[in-house]
Amino acid sequence: MQGASLRHQQPAPGRKPVPRGASRMVAKEPMSARLPKANFGFLKSLFWPVLLVALGFGTYEGAQRLLPYADRPITKIAVQGDLSYISQQAVQQRIAPYVAASFFTIDLASMRTELEQMPWIAHAEVRRVWPDQVVIRLEEQLPVARWGDEALLNNQGQAFTPRELANYEHLPQLFGPQRAQQQVMQQYQVLSQMLRPLGFSIARLELRERGSWFLTTGAGSAGPGIELLLGRDHLVEKMRRFIAIYEKTLKEQITNIARIDLRYANGLAVGWRDPAAPTTAQPAVAKN
Repeated sequence: MQGASLRHQQPAPGRKPVPRGASRMVAKEPMSARLPKANFGFLKSLFWPVLLVALGFGTYEGAQRLLPYADRPITKIAVQGDLSYISQQAVQQRIAPYVAASFFTIDLASMRTELEQMPWIAHAEVRRVWPDQVVIRLEEQLPVARWGDEALLNNQGQAFTPRELANYEHLPQLFGPQRAQQQVMQQYQVLSQMLRPLGFSIARLELRERGSWFLTTGAGSAGPGIELLLGRDHLVEKMRRFIAIYEKTLKEQITNIARIDLRYANGLAVGWRDPAAPTTAQPAVAKN
């Protein structure tokens, strides 16, 4: 038996020997990839600001050219709101100096200020309506009481001074320091609501400098007016005490009561009216 034999083949002439083992082929990068790329990021960051500036400038120029054609004179003033104390004619006269302006140049803020300086106007709203109209909406003062002898109070406790105060003598009269207008109005509303079921109304309410309250009821179905001395504090509790005692004891004698002092801790004091003096008949005088 012939033994196995190994033959070593020589490479053919003219061929390179094939390398043995693992091998890696490395591709060469193209020249364009090895060159540095141009950075255009700064141009992109400048593009939008420049575009916005250009658009803004174009809009401004267009508006300036179109404004003379769009800005028309004011031809109509519409006054809205429930007016009981002032007339539309008075309002028109007040704003007459502003009407000569055009649609875009009219000073709405100054017009509103001018209107709210009128005593009977509590709030004014002024707006433009295209193309040549101004709409004014007015809210009048709501007089609730007189403040001293020279002013009226609205429902918010704010004083205003119309010219015709003589027409409002039927309103209750409130007194107090200037700084206490809202406090007196609030106290009036609370006490008036408590007295109304008894048939009483408030004709006068006064807060004096030392803090004492004095109330006078008006003559009505409950009888003639009486004065209530309330003191400095706990007015609601004192009024409740008066109502309870009035229903039990004082109601039948109310026509004879002039004042009630409620400044006591647990009771009250009654001041009676002076009895009316009997009238003596005058003798008749005969004439010849």
